[in-house]
Amino acid sequence: CATLSGVHLLPADRADQRIIDGERVCEAIAAIGDPAGIQARAQRFAVLADPTRLTILTCIQAAGPISVSDLAAATGINDATVSQTLRYLRAAQTVSSERDGRVIRYQLTDASVAELLAYR
Repeated sequence: CATLSGVHLLPADRADQRIIDGERVCEAIAAIGDPAGIQARAQRFAVLADPTRLTILTCIQAAGPISVSDLAAATGINDATVSQTLRYLRAAQTVSSERDGRVIRYQLTDASVAELLAYR
């Protein structure tokens, strides 16, 4: 939001809109930032919006690297659903896996998701 002699200038596509407090409009526009940033934030929230994903992520955060079978036992969700959910979470770059012999353990890799999980 540019200013010209103390007058706040909206982007050209919104120039005809009525403004009550130009300073607040500029602050709001600055908070939005890049639309791609909003999209990325929305995707993080979407990852948490599903109860199964949220349950699994909560367990991973609490227990550290944990296997599919241990997640299934902790959550009461069957192994196949846990595995499928973890595939989704890996594709969303929210968790990563590490192999320990024949066992694969999962951990959180997205710090912003970890912060969101901390809120109860």
